[in-house]
Amino acid sequence: MSPLLQAPPNTVEQRVILSSVTWQQYESLLATLGDYAGLRLIYLEGALEIFMPSSEHEMLKKVIARLLERYAEEAGIPFHGYGSTTYRRQAKEMGLEPDECYCVETLKERPDLAIEINLTSGGLDKLAIYQGLEVPEVLMWQNQRLTLYHLGEAGYQAADRSQFFPNLDWQLLGQYVRPQDQPQAIKEFLQAIRVQD
Repeated sequence: MSPLLQAPPNTVEQRVILSSVTWQQYESLLATLGDYAGLRLIYLEGALEIFMPSSEHEMLKKVIARLLERYAEEAGIPFHGYGSTTYRRQAKEMGLEPDECYCVETLKERPDLAIEINLTSGGLDKLAIYQGLEVPEVLMWQNQRLTLYHLGEAGYQAADRSQFFPNLDWQLLGQYVRPQDQPQAIKEFLQAIRVQD
């Protein structure tokens, strides 16, 4: 990586939204900036959001991912991680890189579940993009809480239960989203779900 592209860790999220960006310009930027660590490009029908997550954002997505991965292991659910792979659909003019995403049971072309951290307002509507990409479930951290969204005929609706993790109590998992104390939080979460069984 060029020394000009190296930057210290962000303590504040940075976001720029550009309008009237063509699909070809979006793909060109993906090819050019794709290796820039931490940079996310989100595209929705001609609008491009260039987003640099904060360290808090990254720690939150990591602890949620770790909790979910440990739950899948504990429950014996085959869980394939894709990280923040770029997904896009030219016909619908949308694309993004989830904070984390997974396929359950088998590998698929699109993830079954995506994790999104939303610390600030004002970005593009990621649920609209996920709907266009036909991702069945999105787990979003916003306002200090987890909300699971399930894709139905009318779009995304908040849900208490996941089709992929029907026995997982999302409110319980949310209690252990402690980015500054990840090892202990994961240990306590595992103890809590074992008591439930």
